[in-house]
Formats: sequence, C-alpha cells, structure tokens
Amino acid sequence: MPAATAAVVAVLGVVWYVVWSSAGAGPAAVAYLFMPAGMLVALAGLRSMRRTTPLHPVAGRFWRTLEIACWLLTAGYAILAGAAFRSSPDLPFMPIPSVVLAGAGMLLAMAAVARVPLGVTGRQERGKQGLDRTIAFLGCATVLWHFGLAPMIDAPEPWSPPVLAIVLLAFLFATGGITKVSYIGQGPVDRAAVRLVACSGLVAAVVAVAAVAGGANGPVQAQALCLPLVPVLVALASRRQRAAAGARVRQGNIMLPYLAMLATDIAVAHVLFGSSPRSETRIVVIASLLVTGLVTVRQFLAFRENTALLRRQREDEARLRHEATHDPLTGLANRSLFRRRLDETLAGEEAMVLLVDLDDFTTVNDSLGHDAGDELLVAFAGVLAEAAGPDGEPARLGGDEFAILVADPARGEAVATRVMAATDGPVGASRLLVHVSAGLASAPAGTAASDLLRAADTAMHVAKERGKNNWVRYASGMERAAQQHARLGGELRRGLDEGEFRVVYQPLVGLGDGRIVGVEALVRWQHPERGLVSPAEFIPAAERTGLIVPLGRFVLRETCRQAAAWISEFGPEALAKVAPNVSVRQLHDPDFVGDVKAALADAGLGAERLVLELTESAVLRGAQVLRVLHELHDMGVRLALDDFGTGESSLSLLRAFPAAIVKLDKSFVDGIELGEPGTAEADARQAVARAVVQLAGALGLDTVAEGIENQEQADRLHALGYTVGQGYHLGRPVSPAEISARFAAEAGLRARAPAAA
Repeated sequence: MPAATAAVVAVLGVVWYVVWSSAGAGPAAVAYLFMPAGMLVALAGLRSMRRTTPLHPVAGRFWRTLEIACWLLTAGYAILAGAAFRSSPDLPFMPIPSVVLAGAGMLLAMAAVARVPLGVTGRQERGKQGLDRTIAFLGCATVLWHFGLAPMIDAPEPWSPPVLAIVLLAFLFATGGITKVSYIGQGPVDRAAVRLVACSGLVAAVVAVAAVAGGANGPVQAQALCLPLVPVLVALASRRQRAAAGARVRQGNIMLPYLAMLATDIAVAHVLFGSSPRSETRIVVIASLLVTGLVTVRQFLAFRENTALLRRQREDEARLRHEATHDPLTGLANRSLFRRRLDETLAGEEAMVLLVDLDDFTTVNDSLGHDAGDELLVAFAGVLAEAAGPDGEPARLGGDEFAILVADPARGEAVATRVMAATDGPVGASRLLVHVSAGLASAPAGTAASDLLRAADTAMHVAKERGKNNWVRYASGMERAAQQHARLGGELRRGLDEGEFRVVYQPLVGLGDGRIVGVEALVRWQHPERGLVSPAEFIPAAERTGLIVPLGRFVLRETCRQAAAWISEFGPEALAKVAPNVSVRQLHDPDFVGDVKAALADAGLGAERLVLELTESAVLRGAQVLRVLHELHDMGVRLALDDFGTGESSLSLLRAFPAAIVKLDKSFVDGIELGEPGTAEADARQAVARAVVQLAGALGLDTVAEGIENQEQADRLHALGYTVGQGYHLGRPVSPAEISARFAAEAGLRARAPAAA
C-alpha cells in the first residue's frame, strides 16, 4: 500500500539519521533522497485512487491539482538532492530551479485547498465564518512567525532568500490550510483528507525549528526526519478519500478562534519574558491586539445572534402554545383550552355552556367539496365570535361542533338568541344559508365539566329532534329521551340483522275507475318487545345513525322482488308502478345507483316500473345529488317529487330535476271539497291544486293527489284533472297479501266484464 510504503521510507530516513549521526558513516547528501523517494510512492497511490475511485467533479479537480503540485515538489527536491551530491561533503544552497518548482508546487497545493467548498450559502454565515478564519489565521501566523520564521531571519548565519521564500510559502500553506479545513463539512472532498494535506504544511514549521535549533546538522535533520512526513500525509489523504463514502457530516471547529487567541497569548508571554528583539515584540503584540479585537467583535456578533435566537425561540414557544390551545382552521380556542377554562370557572362559580352544531354540514362537504366546507366553518366561527361578543368565549370542539362559555349565566339566553339570529342570513363568501341547533346548560360551582357538557349536548340533540334550527335549554330528565334515542339506534341495528322490518304497501288508485295503478312502499318495524314502532320514531333515528342506508337498501330490494311477483301472478297490466321512498343519505351513498341496478336485475323488474319518491329537501342538495338523479333517470327509473307545493323552490325544481311525477301535498287536499262549486270559498281552496295539475300537464308530468280522506275530495280532484289519488279513503298501507287480494278481485272483475258485455 502506498501509505505504508511512504511510511517505510520515512522510517528509513530516521534510521539512517541515527546511524549517520552516531557513526558518521556516509555522505550527508543521502538525507536529501528520502523526500523525493517518498513523494514518488505517494504519487503512485494518488494516481491509483483517482483512476479507481468515482469522484465528484469538485473532488476530481482538487486531487488532480494536488497531483500536479506533488510532481512539482518532487522535481524541486530531486534537483536539490542532485545539488547535494554534487557539493558533498558540503551542504548545498537551494538552487533557483528547485526553489521555483517547489514554490509552484506549494502555490498549487494552496490553490487546491482554497477551492474546496465550505458548504456555506448565507451571507451572514459567510461573514461570520470569514471573521473566525481571520482570527484563526492571525493566531496561527503569529505563532509560526514568532517560533519559526523570525528565528530563521535573525539566525547568526542568515538563510538564503529562496529558502526563506519556500519556508514562508509553507507557513502560509499551513496557516491557511488549518483555518480552512477547520470549517469544511463532509462534501465532495473528504474533510479528513483535506486536513491531512493541509497539515503537511506544518512540516515546514518543524523544518524551520529543526534548522534553527539543530545548528550545523539542522538541514540534515530537516531532510531526513521532517520532510519525508509530507509524502506520508499525502498518501494517507488519498487513502482517506478512497474510503470516504458514507462519512457523516460534522460541524466546523467553533473553538479554533479561541485556540488562536490562546496561541497569540503564548507568543506574547514568550516575548515579554524572553529576549526577543524589539521589532519582534512589536509584531507579536500588534498581532495579539488584532486577534483580541476581532474576538471581541465576534463575541458581540455571537451575543446578538444568540439574542435573536432566543427571541425566535420565545416566538416559536408562543406559537406552539397557541397551536396547542387553538383550532388551526378557525383560530378559536380548541377543545383542550375550552375544557381548561370551563374547569377553572366551575372551580369557583356557576358556569353556563352553549353547544352549537351546524345542521346537515356533511351535505356541504359532499355537494360543494371540503374546501367549501372549511370556508363555511371559518365564516361561521367569525359569526359565532361576533354573536358571543363580550358575553362569551367561543371555541371549536371538533368537526362542525362549536361551544360558547358564557361569562354571565344570566346572559345565556340572550347569547343563544343572538347566535340563532346571526344565522338567519347567508354566511361566508359563498353566501351559504346554514341552520344550527344549540343546547344551553348551566351548572353550579363544583360540577364536573364533563357533566355540564353532557347536559348541553343532550339539550342540543333535543333541539335537533324538534326540527333543527332552534335552541333548547336543558331541563332535568331530558337525558332520558337522549338515552332512549341512543338505545333505539342499537336496536335498529339488531332489528336489521334479525329481520324485524316489514314492507307494507299503500295503493295508488285511478280516480276514474277505482283500480290500483301502483303502490307506495312503506317500512314498518315489528319490535319483539315494543310491538309496532312508529316510522315517525325510528326513521329519524335511522337517519341520524346512518342506518337509513342499509334500511333503504332492504326496502328497495324487497319492493322490487314483490312487484315482480305480483306482475308474474296477475299480469303486467295489474301493476304499472311501485314506489319506495328514498332519503338524502341514500342519495349521497356512492353505491346507491349500483344498489338500484342490482335490485332491478335480481328481481327481473323493468326500470320503467320503479318510481323513487323524493322530497324537495332531498333534491336540493347540490350537484352530486343531481348527477345521481340524472343517472337514475337515464336508466329508465322514474322520479317522483313528493309533498309538492310546500317548498319555496318547487316550481324552479321542475326544470333542473328530471321528475316524471309530482305528488300534490295533503295540505292542499284537506278541505278542497268544502264550498259550492263556483263560489269564492271553493275557488280559493282549489286554486293551488288546479295550478299544480295545469303546470304538470304543460311540462308533460303525471300527477298524484295525496291524503284523500273521502269521496267528495276524490270527486273534486278528479274534476280538476287528477287521474290518480292516494289516501286512507282509497286504501290504507297493508300487507302484500292484502294487496294481492285486491289484485285478484280486480282480475276477477276484468274477467267478468267481457262476459257481462
């Protein structure tokens, strides 16, 4: 290995010097052979490393330049060795060609080290590092000048200017190299390798000291003992570069400026207590003053930087504390901070909480996207904070649930009223109309915060049960209803799994002939303990828990199966349409269209016989719902708009919504038979019913009148143009068997009609 061989050459130099100095054997010129011989070995290792190791372009440039520098040094010292043998037994002066070649080699080596990147990009970092390097350079230069170069200049037998020039270059190389490599992180050129190369310049300092202290044998000591270390260092550097892959990044030497200051202090102490010339003393003292001044400047900059770091740290800590206690989206207090303040309040006095929940917020996310949902939450947070004013502290507990800690419980109802009033108009940049449900609850000092929040949550859910868009104050015992609703949700799941639900059918009857033209499918729950549970009780629970989706899927599949069975038994003319109801939650289910296709396919029922009944509130749920409805319409499934005429946008809906049937709401049927035909009273009751049937006829839509309670209503609606009706007078919701009996009776009538004719 080149490094080991170069080390052997250096050891041979030591052995030779010991033998020569003790026995005086052989010419002193032999000492001049070890440096060029060792350098040739180091060059072989360097060349091998460059050819076999993948190098970054920056590293390749460095090692290529260093190789040229080593060739120049080898040539310069080879010329010096030749001069030594020619002038033997006298020791030679360094020839001019040797000085030129060795000097050029040192300059190239200095340039190679100087061009190694430090990895510093910021202007401030470059300035700070430049200051540190200046301090280190002055400190090192002072020591090398005082203990190395100055004694050579002031020696009784002055050294020749060429030799002094070479030593000066070596000193500069050593000083600049040390200050440079102390700040090199791991990069294209290995940090340790550059350090080894730079340390070779220190050999010059040792050479100078040896030359001065060694007397007549000083040059021999320098050539045999010191200079052979240079090729060893170069060989070790090339080996280090070869093994540099994967080396970890290390920080620059931040202690170097302080070590440099300590070095100048040593030089100052030496000149104060020694016998150095006055000029020497002046230079050392000036250098020491410069280093001390620069270190003072550095300390000031470090103090200012540390102050800025501390300020940023405090700002970061404040930001982190704020982020830990505030909602990142709305900026309101989060659940953690709200609970802490509530605990603090309850520790000493009565506290009141208003819980506020955005009704149907998931619809905004589903129809308009999550960005619109986030925008609405931010806007609503501002509305809530404004409504709370000085009377409360608003917080976002999570999702679309907010809370206000009311400062004065006596002002709680006023805060709730302001919150409801603030949501009467559009909210946010998108001008969305929102409804909220709120629950207000108070508790005396010493109450657990969780108990107070539970009471407010119970009141809020009661508000939702009462139709949403209102607020309710908690009253004792109110939680029993909430617990019942929670139990009902669990029983719903069990009921679905156990098959406790049944589908009943209410006839849709032709007002002219009284025959069934279709049926509306309605679900009933036969509870094993409670008996028949009202749909008004379990449908809202199913909507709230999301179980309306599997429940609706069951009704859809059972309705299609039963309709196909009736058509198979009584013929296609017996049943024109079958109509299950569809909720908005089902329309948002991504599998809904697939469920409809599967139900029709499994039952073998034509899509034209299936009518899906939807309320206006379900249709007005954005672009996603409309896409689903158009997809169903394109399949051939007919859509019926239930409770028509009760909403504000029903007429405009008929253009955007692909309806096939409109069902006149029962509220317009009640009392329609009162008053004599042609009177003002009768005309007023019939105006809406007449307008609806005329509008539907103009748009090519079928109509159904709901809630017919007597024959007079049926006759009056038929006279107005309605051909199909529904209501208890025409038929109550009954089991499939009872509908089958009516189909059989109508089939018998149809069979007897031709015979009678």
